[in-house]
Amino acid sequence: LPTGRFTFEGFLPMEKKTRRQRLEELKNERRTMLFHEAPHKLFSTLSDFLNVFGPLRRISLCRELTKLNEEVFRTTVGEAVEYYKTNDPRGEYVLVLEGASEQTNVSAFWLDLSVEEHVRHYMQSGMTKNDAIKAAAKDRGVNKNTVYQEMIGKD
Repeated sequence: LPTGRFTFEGFLPMEKKTRRQRLEELKNERRTMLFHEAPHKLFSTLSDFLNVFGPLRRISLCRELTKLNEEVFRTTVGEAVEYYKTNDPRGEYVLVLEGASEQTNVSAFWLDLSVEEHVRHYMQSGMTKNDAIKAAAKDRGVNKNTVYQEMIGKD
């Protein structure tokens, strides 16, 4: 992730409303953002990131920095949420979140659509089914086969 310019945010507020406001303020921040997080609040924070920044924003989860068990997990916010649904976090974390790009600022119309609705949207705009599946997969940051498998039972 780019480190030429970054903003250090530290720990987020504990109160949900204040926390959500802070994240909304950062939604269009172009610099890389650094956060601290405790293991027992990690999943909640990642879920908040997912809701505000979307599933495709890149993130590095740095665990136990400068210690014997140091680890860095580079992924997307969506994949991090999925990972920590079944894996318990251990140790203190520094979350390095990608800043917004111009493309990030464009509203992702498909966030409230099912995979089928997303593909149908592209097909209605004139794309072939195969091209619509590719476009939906690119939007969602997944392999086209994932979208294809979802669509098999929908025809």
